[in-house]
Amino acid sequence: MSLTEQLNADMKVAMKAKDKETLNVLRMLKSDLANEQIKLGHDLDESEELAVVSREMKQHVEEKEAYEDASRADLAESLAAQIEVLKRYMPEQLSEDEVRQIVEDTIKKVGATSKADLGKVMGALMPQVKGKADGKLVNRLVQEQLG
Repeated sequence: MSLTEQLNADMKVAMKAKDKETLNVLRMLKSDLANEQIKLGHDLDESEELAVVSREMKQHVEEKEAYEDASRADLAESLAAQIEVLKRYMPEQLSEDEVRQIVEDTIKKVGATSKADLGKVMGALMPQVKGKADGKLVNRLVQEQLG
């Protein structure tokens, strides 16, 4: 079942349950997928759909952090609920230890020895963990290994 089909099915369930919060998130996500499809000019494959969901997840997390920093707990709680809905459509996230192992393997594979090789390592690493690990965590682990 494609992500769009899954969203349609979940939207029906949310409508029947009168779950407006979930329904709004699903509509937003469906709209973002449609916009991306129009922008690219073809049906989205699984990795392109994942990129859209990941982008939305990242945006929501950053907004939530900004609201928390501004002491706006009411808005942060709303975004936390939206993030929980988005998590349903993300692949299972890798643990920090799993990411650390992938980072070590990639560094050995590309022969990186210093922080000057950061770009080369990140370029080889990100396709392996895209959507499965937070980019900030990956960057921090790479810098620790190269530092």
